[in-house]
Amino acid sequence: MPEGRITNRIRYLRFINGEMTQEQLAEKAGCTRQTIIALEQRKYHPSLLLAFRIARALGQGIEDVFQYEEQVVEPRGREIPT
Repeated sequence: MPEGRITNRIRYLRFINGEMTQEQLAEKAGCTRQTIIALEQRKYHPSLLLAFRIARALGQGIEDVFQYEEQVVEPRGREIPT
């Protein structure tokens, strides 16, 4: 059965974008610093609207910030990357 996860490059993009702080990104994207922290730690997935706001604040396309990785899980629980 296919399963997936959403990954992001927010932390990396903040640093190549003039070492932008979490607070600065949060302000530009219209969210809290705690949200940016949770996103960077992959503990939270943003709404589509917030994902677009974050991408715009970083000067990137949404596909450059967020990626969907699909995995196939066999019945025994082994993951096979696709």
